[in-house]
Amino acid sequence: MSIIKVNGLNIGYDERGRMIDNSPLVFLHGVGSDKSVWREQLQHFGETRRTIAFDYAGYGDSDLPESDLSRGDVAKSILEAMDALSIQTAHFCGLSMGGVIALEIYKQQQNRVASLILADTFAKHPTGEDIVKRSLDFIKTNSMRDFATQRIAALMVSDDANVRAEVIETMSKIDKKSYAWATKAVWQADNFEMLPQINAPTLVICGDSDAPTPVALSEELASNIKRAKLVIIERAGHLSNLDNPAAFNKSIENFMVRIE
Repeated sequence: MSIIKVNGLNIGYDERGRMIDNSPLVFLHGVGSDKSVWREQLQHFGETRRTIAFDYAGYGDSDLPESDLSRGDVAKSILEAMDALSIQTAHFCGLSMGGVIALEIYKQQQNRVASLILADTFAKHPTGEDIVKRSLDFIKTNSMRDFATQRIAALMVSDDANVRAEVIETMSKIDKKSYAWATKAVWQADNFEMLPQINAPTLVICGDSDAPTPVALSEELASNIKRAKLVIIERAGHLSNLDNPAAFNKSIENFMVRIE
């Protein structure tokens, strides 16, 4: 684990692989996790290329922000962290909220996006407002551990007790205030109109049993982004990178071979 200072805040990140790559793989986590969710991917891709996973402000090893952040704020902080690490361009792989942030990064500085990998995410969620209300109502009167325990069945299909326990433990440590603003930032996003304007090579990934962001939402992404490729991961739910890491990693490998 490493720390870099961005606008007065410590931002946590993990980095693997060769330092000479000009366009590393940058992994962006979801609203209920942190950079640790990418451990399998960092280990795998770090064998052949530079890979980095960031914590958003308020998550993992990053400092708590003084005020609520927007999607734009989070994207800007990732770009500034890249500046501090002398990274000009990157291949952005975002899962769930991470996909929303990857699209926001494209909005802000598309010239820095070598490619997009949008996993288990969406352009506009049809029940996003309801998800925000249910989530915030629940954590008002319950702990984050209670919330994580309640949510795990909707996030994963794997019955691996160790992986499930790690997901619950990670979510239970999230600051409630940070989770609240991040929940609004992700589920209230509406990026549908920008999709036809995306020119970066794009891979869309979705677990075949993803409940929070069903396959239809990934199909919508892929059908509206020019030349986007859609891969459905079998035996996987919303956290497809954890449910079936081998298939998830292979889909990215095949994509990278095709575009590089």
